[in-house]
Amino acid sequence: MPIAQFLRVSKTFHAVRAVQDVSFDIRRGEFFSLLGPSGCGKTTTLRLLAGLEAPDPGGQIFISGERAEAKRPYQRRLGMVFQNYALFPHLSVERNVAFGLERHRVPAAEIPGRVARALELVRLYPAEFARRRPAELSGGQRQRVALARALVLEPDMLLLDEPLGAIDLKLRKTMQLELRQLNKSLGITFVYVTHDQDEALTMSDRIAVMDRGCVVQIGTPAEIYERPRTAFVATFIGESNLIKTDGGTVVAVRPEWADLSPRGTVSPGRNALDGMVDEVIYTGEMIRVMIALDRPTVRPSDSPHRFTVALRNSGQLTRPLSWSPGDLVSVSWRPEDARLLEDG
Repeated sequence: MPIAQFLRVSKTFHAVRAVQDVSFDIRRGEFFSLLGPSGCGKTTTLRLLAGLEAPDPGGQIFISGERAEAKRPYQRRLGMVFQNYALFPHLSVERNVAFGLERHRVPAAEIPGRVARALELVRLYPAEFARRRPAELSGGQRQRVALARALVLEPDMLLLDEPLGAIDLKLRKTMQLELRQLNKSLGITFVYVTHDQDEALTMSDRIAVMDRGCVVQIGTPAEIYERPRTAFVATFIGESNLIKTDGGTVVAVRPEWADLSPRGTVSPGRNALDGMVDEVIYTGEMIRVMIALDRPTVRPSDSPHRFTVALRNSGQLTRPLSWSPGDLVSVSWRPEDARLLEDG
C-alpha cells in the first residue's frame, strides 16, 4: 500500500487554480520529489499533504490507506522542514529540537535521550552544539537543527520544502547526499519540494514534474531525463535541442548525445543537420559547441537556428578541441537517441 495517495486533488485560491486534478502515489520509504518552476503548485501540493491547506471538494488524500482530509496536521504523523528553518532564536539547539516533543506531551524523562539521538543523526553532537543559540550557528548547522527537530518526532513521512535553498552551493551538495543517506538508513518516506533539477536528479527515487498546477510526468530520474514526454519536461530537466521534423512532430536531442564531424562526413544510419560553428564555450567538465544551423529548429525561440553539442573536456591545454567558430560541420545523432515528444 502506498504511504500517501492523491486522487483528483485540486486547490483554488480566489479563482486561481494552484493545483489542478492531480493524482499520484508516494511509496513507503522512497525519496519522492516535487519538481517545477516557481508558481507551478509544488509547495501547495506539499501543504495539502501536510494538512496546512484543504483540497477543493471532490479530491481525496489518503495517508497509510486512511482518508486524511479531516485530519489535523499533528494527526498525520508528519515532520516538516522549511527553507527558512523556522527556529526559535531565543531557545538553545536542544530546546528547539525538544519543542515538538513537549507539545506532544512526551514524558519529560524521555526527551533528553531522544533529542541527543536526533542531533547525532544530523552530526550535531550534543556536547558541542546543544547549548548554542541559532545565531551562533552557520546556515548549514541551522538547517541540521531544523532537520533534527522534525526527525525527533519519529514521523512516518518527512516533508521538506526547498530546505537547501538558503545555503551555499558546496554545502548544498554535501547536504543532498546526507539527506539521501538519512532517507535510506532510517526508512522514512521523504517528500521533497525543489525547483533545482540537478538536486532532484541527485536525490530522488522518483520525481513528479509539475507545470501550471498539473503533474506532467512521474518517473525515476533516468526516465524523466532520458524519456521526457513533453517539450516542457525536455527543456526544464537539463537541456534539449528541439527539432521539428518534416511531418511536423517535435523530437528532443540532448546535447551530450550529439556528435560533430566535418560537413558531409556523417556515418551511415545517423540523423544529421548541417551548420557552422558559432561559439565554443568552456564550462570545465564539458565543452559546449553552439552550431548555427542551415535550417531552423524549434528552440530556443530567441535563436531558432542554433543547436548545442556538449563534448567532454579532454584537457584544453594539452589536447585542445579541434572546432573553432566558422568551421562548417554536420551535427548528428543516432535515431534511438532522439525522443518524440507529446503536445504540451
